[in-house]
Amino acid sequence: MSKRLEDMTQQRTAKVQKLRQRGINPYPNRYARTHTARDAKALFAEDGADLGTVVSVAGRVMAHRRMGKATFVDIQDGSGKIQAYFGRDQIGTEGYELVQELDLGDFIGVKGTLFKTRTGEITVSVSDFTILAKALQPLPEKWHGLVDVEKRYRQRYLDLISNEETRDIFLKRSHIISAMRRFLDGRGFIEVETPVFQPVAGGARAHPFVTHHQALDQDFYLRIATELYLKRMIVSGFDKVYEIGRIFRNEGISIRHNPEFTTLESYEAYADYNDVMAMLEDMVSAVARDVLGGAKVTYGEHVLDFAPPWKRITLRDAVREACGLDLEDSLRDGGHGLRRAMEDRGMALDQTLSPAYLVDKLVSTFVEPGLVQPTFLIDYPADTTPLAKTKPEDPLMVERFEAFACGMEFANAFTELNDPVEQAARFTQQEEWRARFGDDEAEHYQEDFIVALEHGMPPTGGLGVGIDRLVMLLTNQQSIREVILFPQLKTKW
Repeated sequence: MSKRLEDMTQQRTAKVQKLRQRGINPYPNRYARTHTARDAKALFAEDGADLGTVVSVAGRVMAHRRMGKATFVDIQDGSGKIQAYFGRDQIGTEGYELVQELDLGDFIGVKGTLFKTRTGEITVSVSDFTILAKALQPLPEKWHGLVDVEKRYRQRYLDLISNEETRDIFLKRSHIISAMRRFLDGRGFIEVETPVFQPVAGGARAHPFVTHHQALDQDFYLRIATELYLKRMIVSGFDKVYEIGRIFRNEGISIRHNPEFTTLESYEAYADYNDVMAMLEDMVSAVARDVLGGAKVTYGEHVLDFAPPWKRITLRDAVREACGLDLEDSLRDGGHGLRRAMEDRGMALDQTLSPAYLVDKLVSTFVEPGLVQPTFLIDYPADTTPLAKTKPEDPLMVERFEAFACGMEFANAFTELNDPVEQAARFTQQEEWRARFGDDEAEHYQEDFIVALEHGMPPTGGLGVGIDRLVMLLTNQQSIREVILFPQLKTKW
């Protein structure tokens, strides 16, 4: 803490003591608010002639302007700002002197009637006020535009106080998630909750976080996906289920990756990945219209159109167009041909990489950057997706798609593998890759899930949506940290 900031904090602390000496509690338990700032303004707009209506509003002091025997204070609550007028004649000399002791950042409640100033601003003419919380720390000097990126992330509350754009992003995020729920609920899906602690980390390729359960004396993993438990719900007879929740992957941090993030996963019985594609483009376009007023959104220098139908291209065709490599032919020898072809194109490869990693690296290098408008990349090599059903006409490929926009994947889906014998064989192959290639992100064998499949699971289409990335696209944010309220940072205190 700087010397100047320390002095300001001490001054505010001294004010708290003075208030207590005067018999004023600077932190009362409650306040009877009758209107938000927005509601009070709307009330006046509806019936401005009724100047006798008394309102009580409350919020944070954001501006303080003294003009002789009158002081104007801007008060901000969760709905917006409203101006309050303090006149010495209305509140008395003692009360007026107390107004001068207010600091930016303090919370106050004011009671009075509404009127409009000569400049046309709806204002509360204060007859009584209460200090609700004395702020000991001052707001940033440039509270109207806090720009220190690290401080914005570490002290997000200051960012939300200071920057209207930040507040708008997180209001939109909330509305986006609500709109997704309404869409799925309207289609007959039910929302369920599955375990965060799981005995085996499964449902995705990722490094898990490990924790220890004291009562059971057993290590558990924070979930890397909700998939395997949601598919158990399909086995149980629920035809349409979804979950919106946090996922934890112990991996790198970048502008598109955060170790803790939010996903939507949905599963629909008697559907395949074509049905899921249609549902996803309907859902995203409906959400964009609901929250933003239209299906076209600006992202960076591009205008994205989320109105259906989106472009669809097979992974094989996309790779061939991007770098001239026939992916399917290159994978027929267990990935050796693919490795040689990638090295011939100047790519430096770790010799321990499994075929799944090779495909991921190839696609991220050559294909993804060219996918600007919303696009479905469909039909992936079976080796990359051990939980997906193979295509009847081509057992080397599975019915899977990923959705991209501006080179960023924001959804992943497939027709779910429901054959327990084949699923067991796929898990066994994954374990072999773990040993052979050192692929510690390969799927673990999950006996309990196989037993569930042995009880029968109907044909099912599954979907995973990265909500943080979707919010990035819909709010024109280039970094995932801008759409996560409290992103992970290395602790400084």
